[in-house]
Amino acid sequence: MSATGQALLGRPAHARLPLPPWPITLVAAAVCAAVLAPLAMTLYAALSGSLTRTLHLLLRPIVGQLLLNTIGLALVTTAACAVIGTGAAWLIERTDLPGRRFWSVAVPLPLAIPAFIASYAWLSTSTVFEGAAGAALVVSASYYPLVYLPVAAALRGVDPALEESARTMGCSPWRVFFRVTLPQLRPALLGGCLLVILHVLAEFGAFALLRFRTFTTEIYAEYTAGFSMDQGAMLATILLLLCLLFLFLETRLRGRRSYARVGSGARRPPVRYALGRARWLALLAMGGLGAVTLVVPLAAIVFWLTQRDVAAVSVTSTALPQLLAATAHSLGYGLVAGVATTFMALPIAYLSVRYRQRFVQLMERATFLPRGMPGIVVALALVMISLRLLFPLYQTTFLLIVGYAVVFMPLAVVSVRASLAQIPARLEQSARVLGSSPLAVLRRIVLPLAAPGVGAAMALVFISVCTELTSTLLLVPTGASTLATQVWAESSTFAFAAAAPYAAILVAISMVATWMLANRFGRSPVGLE
Repeated sequence: MSATGQALLGRPAHARLPLPPWPITLVAAAVCAAVLAPLAMTLYAALSGSLTRTLHLLLRPIVGQLLLNTIGLALVTTAACAVIGTGAAWLIERTDLPGRRFWSVAVPLPLAIPAFIASYAWLSTSTVFEGAAGAALVVSASYYPLVYLPVAAALRGVDPALEESARTMGCSPWRVFFRVTLPQLRPALLGGCLLVILHVLAEFGAFALLRFRTFTTEIYAEYTAGFSMDQGAMLATILLLLCLLFLFLETRLRGRRSYARVGSGARRPPVRYALGRARWLALLAMGGLGAVTLVVPLAAIVFWLTQRDVAAVSVTSTALPQLLAATAHSLGYGLVAGVATTFMALPIAYLSVRYRQRFVQLMERATFLPRGMPGIVVALALVMISLRLLFPLYQTTFLLIVGYAVVFMPLAVVSVRASLAQIPARLEQSARVLGSSPLAVLRRIVLPLAAPGVGAAMALVFISVCTELTSTLLLVPTGASTLATQVWAESSTFAFAAAAPYAAILVAISMVATWMLANRFGRSPVGLE
């Protein structure tokens, strides 16, 4: 922009951007250091050995098998989720499928059932689901909503005139879909597929129960067997490199093409395709999807809850205190981690919205690195840090909360940042002019107006912590247990009836919290539209 243009905007040419308040910057820098510490420790432990020993570890046959298992399952599962998620979204958003409103609510519900709970349900029906096939089935059934949700949202935003023009030119519905609709869904589809891949790379509980070896299961085995932690760090580094590789591939495949509409246009519903006789086939497909993803897991839990002759001890006087303790631990850890993670995310989100310095943007980007780091990698790094540098923190609640905060920091930053972006900057400027300090402005103006985003962040982290397994297994204090760890412990010994009460409470908490999140925090702040 020219000097004249900058002057007209009220900012002299070559003027420097205002520096962010140093107390908030200092806190944000400390948070970033905590987030990056596990990554730094993982790389240090992996590279601290000699080159000969490193090559010996990397060239073991087991590493090649783990690589083949992990990548193969990730690709198969992602392809299945892409087909299922996109197909379900198209049926609901573009056809006259009966009961569309019901299906739009039912299809995303499997997200409220953790993958290791789904694996427990399928494994309790038959051991035939052990191995690669069972792992692909369970993970696909659990993660396809990660593709469905962005693709359905993209279909609602696509200009229907594009499809209608193709239809008037004689294109069949299938040709319209592949030549017009699908290219418009490319960013959403690739983004959903990336989420599926990252979840598969990070998954542990489902694969451990189904006896399918991946990098996550082997890292945990190395840790629990008491072998050198450097071997676990080496495997964790490979897993981290895989995450970065898929992040890079998604960016390249997405490209820089613009998919935005030229003008806002008139928002109107698209013309829906008449399924005709195929509607019964579509209903059968949707019903089968619901049966596999919802009915079987919930029915299995109910079945084992009712097997009193098999597991009368599951809710006896000796087991009931353990059930209550695990529930209390899950709720307590979730609440504490939700509050701690959200308030750690606040300074970073605030700076990223109000200031544009390069170091501010770098700090914000740093908080997203854990998204590409599986929870077991973060947990193993924190264990190494506590054993080598901060031994008093080993197996303490504080270290567990730190692990949760590092893993789920991106959820909090995104939610808080979206809410802060809706607050007019002039409100803060007016308060500063009247003599309020930056911290006073943050406390009296920013936080009250950002309450919906703050609440959503706490709820998201709470749900994630209650259903989290991998980090919890490595970091939970001695003698403590959560609902997730109890389900895993009982299921791993095929005590399915004993695991049922823990699984039922965990699913109930997840579903109730998800419903409250959608209904309570799904609105924009009042008065800021």
